Amino acid sequence: MNRIARTAATAVATVVAASMLTVGTTTASAGVDDTRGRGHYAEVNGLRLYYEVHGKRTSRPPVVLVHGAFSATGTSWGELIGPLSRERQVISVEMQGHGHTADIDRPLRAELMARDTVALIDHLGIEQADVWGYSMGASVALHTALADPEKVRKLVLQSVAITSAGYHPGHEDSMGQIEPEMLYGSPFHQEYLELAPHPENFDALVGKVKDMVEHTTDVPVSALEALDLPVLTVMGDSDIFRPEHGVEIFRATGGGVNGDVVGLPESQLAILPGTSHIGTSQRVDLLLAMVPAFLDA
Repeated sequence: MNRIARTAATAVATVVAASMLTVGTTTASAGVDDTRGRGHYAEVNGLRLYYEVHGKRTSRPPVVLVHGAFSATGTSWGELIGPLSRERQVISVEMQGHGHTADIDRPLRAELMARDTVALIDHLGIEQADVWGYSMGASVALHTALADPEKVRKLVLQSVAITSAGYHPGHEDSMGQIEPEMLYGSPFHQEYLELAPHPENFDALVGKVKDMVEHTTDVPVSALEALDLPVLTVMGDSDIFRPEHGVEIFRATGGGVNGDVVGLPESQLAILPGTSHIGTSQRVDLLLAMVPAFLDA
């Protein structure tokens, strides 16, 4: 690795580690009532998939939360779940090789994790759910809607790009240069050591995430245009992808119109001020003001 690439990768890893320090964590305890959050496992697609249930089933569709890469329920959703689950049931799922869910012999791919998410929704007997994903989880959420649109009522895409051109130049290259030791001691690493059934596999997870980034394929704009459901696109104004890309996703999902003339679209766009990629999950006040209102509209 050359000096410039290593410097960039170290900067990315340092920002990840430092930015996550203020994010809360949750720990599931067996035997705790579902209204407080309890860990469960579902056997889906050869995977023993971990998920937590928070809050009681209500007339509102449940919300399925899908975390970001390297992360799990606590580091992605720790401060959001409590307030969000007061008025709707929240199901937080931990993807292959993340959190409590052990890895299996297959690569990390958004399309495969989306199939796991659809299988979990079926396993829980849910007719329709709102799906909210962050970063890698947003890609999984999008592919969940693409794979089985009948299962998804509304979609929240928090900090996601649908094409490699959406990222700021050099971001994907810097992600490819991250080494496991750059994340040692970070909240991601600490969470993994506490939750993973095989905590010695953190280095392997980093390798799989890098492989996933390298092999991510673009989602055609036409696929988003074909989605017949409301989408809330959320991004930081200093996110890892260009602000224009968030607008492109918004337009592809029915936004970008003159609302005073033709009326407001069902899809929405939120650009959080003074917010980085990692920082979007820390803007709990803004997310709780916007996302439930979008889901209830």
